[in-house]
Amino acid sequence: MSARSAADRDWDSHPPLLWPDYKSTALRAPQQPLVKIARGLSELTGPAYGGPPLTELDRDLTRNGRRNGEPLGERIIVTGRVLDETGAPVPNTLVEIWQANAAGRYVHVADQHDAPLDPNFVGAGRCLTDADGVYRFLTVKPGAYSWRNHPNAWRPNHIHFSLLGPAIASRLVTQMYFPGDPLLAFDPIFLGVPVAARERLIARFSLEATQPEYALGFLFDIVLRGAQGTLMETLFES
Repeated sequence: MSARSAADRDWDSHPPLLWPDYKSTALRAPQQPLVKIARGLSELTGPAYGGPPLTELDRDLTRNGRRNGEPLGERIIVTGRVLDETGAPVPNTLVEIWQANAAGRYVHVADQHDAPLDPNFVGAGRCLTDADGVYRFLTVKPGAYSWRNHPNAWRPNHIHFSLLGPAIASRLVTQMYFPGDPLLAFDPIFLGVPVAARERLIARFSLEATQPEYALGFLFDIVLRGAQGTLMETLFES
């Protein structure tokens, strides 16, 4: 993406702002039509990561929260490429993730449901893409967890992603799901995504990305904006 242009998001493939099956959208969805703002230099340039240098520990969630041992759970590698709307790689852009632990609980004061915290897992990491737009995290597979949207409601295993991209207009917050998860068929957040676009949110198992005798690998490519853009977290929250 350059300062000259930014492809529009295909909002028909994104989840709606108001989705009755996802109860809390009724509390936060806009009640009036959105006002489109013309893009200027401030939308088509920046930001850039200017903090302290990131290390391997930042991208390794199995080590960055250790106190007295390894975190519990199935180790996994999550990797992929960050691409712009033309399919070109987006290098040197910040990718951040956060997730529940293997028991399905977040390290957050608001998460008080009946599942154990892991003293060796904080559930957050970040990295910069390389020259080919590739990112890579080592973590544990997050567990499913109950929530109070409706009776016997459970969220599928998922990881949250946040990307700045090369410009404010490419800002993206989304979720990644896992293939074959039976809870996807019952999750109103996932089902709020139009059918044709749901596969964009599901990672692919990769034997090539798998580290022998250590961790299974999953691929999740992220496209910033455009017709094949990864879906914006307009509906997602939990």
